[in-house]
Amino acid sequence: MSAGEKAKAKTEQAQGKAEEALGSATGDDRTAAEGQARKSTGDAREAKEKAKDAFKH
Repeated sequence: MSAGEKAKAKTEQAQGKAEEALGSATGDDRTAAEGQARKSTGDAREAKEKAKDAFKH
């Protein structure tokens, strides 16, 4: 997993989790959904990089 992609995935996951929590706390369903989507994007990026690493070795 390249360091840049790993950092990008972790950043997206953290931002998404924070945004989702903020939306849930304020009752803003749209913000919560956007946060969940951003977190999922980070999860997918991380999974893609792990799969690439698995086939490298």
